[in-house]
Amino acid sequence: MKKRVLFATQEITPFLAETEISLTSRSLPQKIQESGKEIRIFMPRYGCVNERRHQLHEVIRLSGMNLVVDDHDHPLIIKVASIPQARMQVYFIDNEEYFKRKAFLTDEKGKIFKDSDERAIFYAKGVLETTKKLGWKPDIIHCHGWMSAMVPLYVKTVYADDPHFKDSKVVFSVYNEDFSPKLSKNLISKLEFDGISKNDCKPLEKATLKTLVQVAIAHADGLVRASEEIDEELLQYINDRGVPVLEKPDDEEIGKVYSGFYDKLLEGATVTS
Repeated sequence: MKKRVLFATQEITPFLAETEISLTSRSLPQKIQESGKEIRIFMPRYGCVNERRHQLHEVIRLSGMNLVVDDHDHPLIIKVASIPQARMQVYFIDNEEYFKRKAFLTDEKGKIFKDSDERAIFYAKGVLETTKKLGWKPDIIHCHGWMSAMVPLYVKTVYADDPHFKDSKVVFSVYNEDFSPKLSKNLISKLEFDGISKNDCKPLEKATLKTLVQVAIAHADGLVRASEEIDEELLQYINDRGVPVLEKPDDEEIGKVYSGFYDKLLEGATVTS
């Protein structure tokens, strides 16, 4: 049976502008698909994504669930669009309250949205619940960007005993992002509502994007240094984890190197080559 790789990314081109994350999220899944593995790709449906131009349409059979975030119900809408030249589909996690605003990760002044923590929680739960509804069990879950950083935490805690994910290996790519913005002071209590212990999210006692990424690193089975330059504190955190770590490969080797990395994780490798 083909190995299955789920990509959870905060951005992918051509739906958003070209950045290091969006370009990697576009090229890597295609290379992995060409290597013989099955893929699924998820990203949030931000209001700045042009639905008409990219021909997004709602998937009725996957929509209709309500996801609870901090004891409040939020309807989940799933949309899909194709990247024809790559024969790939992208699933979009959508919700009127969290993702309709005509912006990406920050407002017009460049400030992070106050509900960014809840958006990340909703996105993580939306990805995992939709994957279950698809009946598609991923062998690898590869997360890109801080917006996807809740996924490793939820897979290894809330969904740890779920037959759909209990054997999944989680990979988290660390990029050169701005990790200084602060998150809600109530973030830990929101995670506790879902049954996540304080110990599992201890770094979030000081809730910033950096500590959120630290939590993702702490719950990943494998890590990728996805940028040439990475925050020194996070780099030390990566090195201290004791899990397989992949250095950013050359573009022409991306499919071969990542596919081999996934295979080693599934074989139970403890060191990288």
